[in-house]
Amino acid sequence: MGIACGIVGLPNVGKSTLFNALTSNQAEAANYPFCTIDPNVGVVEVPDKRLDVLSEIYQTLRTVPTIMEFVDIAGLVKGAASGEGLGNQFLSHIRETDAVAHVVRCFVDENVIHVDNVINPKSDIETIETELMLKDVESVEKRMENVNKKARGQDKDAKEEMEILAALKAHLNSGKQARLFNRDDEKIVAIVKQCFLLTDKPVMYIVNTDEDGLKNGNKYIEQVRAIAKEEGALVVPICAKIEAEIAQLDPEDRALFLQDLGMEESGLDRVIREAYTLLGLITYLTAGKKEVRAWTVKKNSTAPQAAAAIHTDFEKGFIRAEVMKYADVSRLGSEQAVKDAGQYRVEGKEYIVQDGDVLYFRFNV
Repeated sequence: MGIACGIVGLPNVGKSTLFNALTSNQAEAANYPFCTIDPNVGVVEVPDKRLDVLSEIYQTLRTVPTIMEFVDIAGLVKGAASGEGLGNQFLSHIRETDAVAHVVRCFVDENVIHVDNVINPKSDIETIETELMLKDVESVEKRMENVNKKARGQDKDAKEEMEILAALKAHLNSGKQARLFNRDDEKIVAIVKQCFLLTDKPVMYIVNTDEDGLKNGNKYIEQVRAIAKEEGALVVPICAKIEAEIAQLDPEDRALFLQDLGMEESGLDRVIREAYTLLGLITYLTAGKKEVRAWTVKKNSTAPQAAAAIHTDFEKGFIRAEVMKYADVSRLGSEQAVKDAGQYRVEGKEYIVQDGDVLYFRFNV
């Protein structure tokens, strides 16, 4: 399944540096606003140590991780919603993504220009959120114009939709993101979804700090944490400069470098994993001599829905799923040992696939 996470923020907060490290691409990362105009798109592997363990157990010929896309979107500025700094173009790029990774600058460096000449994460976040909300108000108003024609014709559903849209517009104008809008009814959910709102996308804050901030924290990071707590958002601290260095190293040197920094894993691995979680995704696994592979599905997917990730025929002709838990396979050391221990199960169409399930599908078409 194609999953994309857009990287947004003000100019010069470290978006392109982060993107380069994530994808090992060399997107332009210059010390001036709007060095990125067209969005750079990179495909990254989702880190999963379970694949290595299964590959060792099955002595597989190849290992295939699951992937997701990151999109480096140009820096937004105040007035973007009305076209400032090519804002309309950049905002349309965000609309095409599934989630937002908001990079916030939390370090002081006189050699790196800040677009407002002051380090203030709270203000930076408010600037971006305000522009996104203004664009969302515009989207809701356009929707209202279309629906209002039907409402004037005494269309009952259209009148009800107008009421919901009016409440949504008021919510946005009060400075609250669309994702915080109350949705206690399926009709409200459907109407909001049809508006394709920018602030309805799940968000995580990536705080870009220096090495000291990464180890000890600082007042800027705490500002972001406080905002994220109010919104129920995720926060991932990284040092984009360090991550760029790590990305250039060989795997063995990378491990030593992380050890020297006192880090168990790179910040990029955390970013990828948290983005994956943010989107409500889980991974199931298939394993055999030819291949060990990770597959991406939405949380709470049924076995037939999960089977469709491999091929739609698997869902159409689904018979059953044979299930092992990764924990059992890794603990017992082989598929046969799992069977001998009575932990190999057969599940039907109603089974909800769990993260880390090792699955075999039986189907007939």
